[in-house]
Amino acid sequence: MQEPFSPADLKKRIGREVRLEGWVHDVRALGGITFVLLRNSRGVVQLAVPKKAVSPEVYAAVSSLHQEDVISCLGEVKESKAARMGFEVVPKSVEVIAKAATPLPLDPRGVTPAALETRLGWRSLELRRPETAAVFMIENALVQGFEEYLQGTGFIRAFTPSIIGGVSEGGSEVFKVDFYGKDAYLRQDPQLHRQLTIAGGFDRIYDLGANWRAELSHTPRHLSEHRTIAPEMAFIGDEHDTMRLEEEMIAHGIEKAIKRCPDQLALLKREPEMPKTPFPEVSFPEVYGKLEKLGRTLPKGQDIDDPSLRALAEQVKTETGSDFFFLNRFPSAVKPFYVMRVDEEPEYARSVDLVYRGLELSSGGQREHRHDKILAQIRDKGYGTEGLEWFTEPFRYGVPPHGGFSFGIERFTAYLLGIENVKEAALFPRDPERLQP
Repeated sequence: MQEPFSPADLKKRIGREVRLEGWVHDVRALGGITFVLLRNSRGVVQLAVPKKAVSPEVYAAVSSLHQEDVISCLGEVKESKAARMGFEVVPKSVEVIAKAATPLPLDPRGVTPAALETRLGWRSLELRRPETAAVFMIENALVQGFEEYLQGTGFIRAFTPSIIGGVSEGGSEVFKVDFYGKDAYLRQDPQLHRQLTIAGGFDRIYDLGANWRAELSHTPRHLSEHRTIAPEMAFIGDEHDTMRLEEEMIAHGIEKAIKRCPDQLALLKREPEMPKTPFPEVSFPEVYGKLEKLGRTLPKGQDIDDPSLRALAEQVKTETGSDFFFLNRFPSAVKPFYVMRVDEEPEYARSVDLVYRGLELSSGGQREHRHDKILAQIRDKGYGTEGLEWFTEPFRYGVPPHGGFSFGIERFTAYLLGIENVKEAALFPRDPERLQP
């Protein structure tokens, strides 16, 4: 099986014969010559078909082509100063593998604009747009960079369950499923099972997969199903160890995307910069004073709202030049029971969000590993401890200090690439109105 050629590959094969397979991106007939733009997952290549220089069979086949037909051709790569890429392919044979129906419901060239809902409804055709495909090539490179960094620093990938027997974070924003006649739920986050894996003696693990939140949110920032990469590590000093891990993981992912996807980044007109580490940190309760100076009053002990977060992000950017910053030591009253509180200031928790350009990308920090403290915090939240014994009992048998975070992949990809709606960074997005395709 031949790997698809990219334009860069073909430029090195001038004078040689190659076989190309792909979709017809466009057809342009200009007098006695027809140009076919042939697209595969690596890019777009121009076929030049002069009527006088090819066989009647080849010219007839090319003359019958329409946009999005699938073809295979054998041809010679020839240098051409007139061609945009400096070369073109003159076919010796053309086989039509599959014909596309006409008219197309969506123009993958992007010449005819379409609304977002139309593009998501015809997602497979939309994915054929080079600009759309570029998003997912870059997203793949980012994740590859994240995993390379984690694997290179002693982490192993763990597969934790997506179906859970109880609500892990409280609230009603969960999808209930029928599990052999019993109530079960799709996970909001692989949090508790990552901690149980640490309790099992694995000191560095990460999960990579889907999470679900049944929020009736219709904002450009929310998905009902989203993917995260979620590391957890043992024997930490405090939440700052998780922060150092996260910023290095992100830097490695961005570096990988820059190196692997220069053409895709150029197509999207994006030039991401390598972030400077360490990222700035802003902690509660100083947040309240900072916001007050910005003209925003937030009652002490209250969680930060989106407008205040954006205002704080702009202030950090002005002061430090960084698009990233960590927001630390949230009020413990607004955080789940498993988050460690600051012993000397129990009204605050060792809870960390990473903010990028005013948007929360991750939540994490240090977990509570002391059995008696976990039970006390469960009761403080108003829950019964009996329903959580499956989680709490292992903590009676020696669990080290540990922490981690859950990092949103689609959100980061979208904001890194200047995409306003996170749905465009999800292959087949799910939201309150969309269950298909």
